Amino acid sequence: MSLAMVASRALVGLDAPEVRVEVHLANGLPAFNLVGMPETAVRESRDRVRSALLTAGFEFPARRITVNLSPADLPKEGGRYDLPIALGILVASKQLPQSSLTGREFMGELALNGELRPVKGVLPTALAACKANHWLVLPAENLAEASLVSSLKLGAANHLLEVAAALRGQAPFFEPEITTPQVGELKYPDLLEVKGQLAAKRALMLAAAGQHNLLFCGPPGSGKTLLARCLPGLLPEPTEEEALEVAAIQSIVNGFDVSGWRQRPFRSPHHTSSAVALVGGGSNPLPGEISLAHRGILFLDELPEFGRQVLEVLREPLEAGVIHLARSKRKTSYPAEFLLIAAMNPCPCGHLGDPQKSCICAPGLINRYQSRLSGPLLDRIDLHLEVPRLPADCLWQPAEGDSSAIVRARVVEARQRQMQRVGKPNSQLSPAELEAFAPLGKEQQLLLTRAMNKIHLSARAAHRIIKVALTLADLDAKPRITSKHLLEALSYRKLPWSD
Repeated sequence: MSLAMVASRALVGLDAPEVRVEVHLANGLPAFNLVGMPETAVRESRDRVRSALLTAGFEFPARRITVNLSPADLPKEGGRYDLPIALGILVASKQLPQSSLTGREFMGELALNGELRPVKGVLPTALAACKANHWLVLPAENLAEASLVSSLKLGAANHLLEVAAALRGQAPFFEPEITTPQVGELKYPDLLEVKGQLAAKRALMLAAAGQHNLLFCGPPGSGKTLLARCLPGLLPEPTEEEALEVAAIQSIVNGFDVSGWRQRPFRSPHHTSSAVALVGGGSNPLPGEISLAHRGILFLDELPEFGRQVLEVLREPLEAGVIHLARSKRKTSYPAEFLLIAAMNPCPCGHLGDPQKSCICAPGLINRYQSRLSGPLLDRIDLHLEVPRLPADCLWQPAEGDSSAIVRARVVEARQRQMQRVGKPNSQLSPAELEAFAPLGKEQQLLLTRAMNKIHLSARAAHRIIKVALTLADLDAKPRITSKHLLEALSYRKLPWSD
């Protein structure tokens, strides 16, 4: 009777809890049993492991094999357990020493010929293994992604035979020279490519500096989408911790592209997307667009064309910065701190209020179109800005305003002031932090009170106005909010068609 234990890790959301792969060989009729809540892909590993061991020249024990994936109440899925199961069988059958597995964790899918194939969710596993101060042995194709965790001890291989040889001390693990990926060239439109629209460009700078949500409203062809696509080029570079958070989310969906290292994500889902596609879900909850846009930008073009119920699911994540997905058997949370930028037409034809072209929509149709955006959702968008039609001769005029590089430098300076003040962007300040770090004088309090009564602002909207005013003060390098900053912040709270 022989027993072996191999360390591996499961994938539950962004967590990677440890899984002990216990392999027991007993006398009796040959059998291969797999227990511990394995899903279909894990159960099929019995055939992959058997074929891989035989084709690699190892002896497959003709005994009763029981593999337990502990803890038993944690669902297991994917092909990541193939390598630990194969090594457990080799150790239990005395073909490898148990001591060679000490302090090491293993993951990888096996081909029938013993080759190691890459798996998803490597980065959360690498972070957990690093925290436990363990070696992580994985397929060579996953090495670049795992190497983003700089302090992690790594071993990689292309074949099961290479892993066995390294564990016997006959050869080292595959360890190519690892260089930290550099930030790729940012290929975003420059603000100088947008003719006119100086007010919209300033709103973009304000949104980038304080992480403020932004809504553009205007007729077709006024430049709303082009302006939105300029925004990523204005944001400061993420810290290494933020970049790892982004990479970990991408890793569990389709694998992380190392060439995009330390670039903020820009997600632009189509307006036919479902609520599940937007916030995440499924029987095994996976992240949606709002989590894939974590630490970056979520751009919703043609905002009213999204379903009303689809848009309403954004309300809680916009406030909390996290999405909690509860299903009958699983509960998972994903981070969702994103900057929302949206674009819309004022009516279905797009020409309501356009001085150059008349609107052809019936009043009832306009009301139904505009009512797709609920008040609570609009309340959570800090900046509402009209983007008017450009005069025809504006297209032939020289570009006005600053380039993206100049604006980005101003944004970085303003963001640094916010980090030094409280360690987070202004948009994330709590009411108590606003009172402590952005107190209003008597004049500003009276001004805001009058505005709240006149245009019927909620308390949430008032707090957001103060946050925007504080960002304006940061851009001007002023220590306090002035009436000028407050008036400009108030100017961003009124949609073109509102009373």
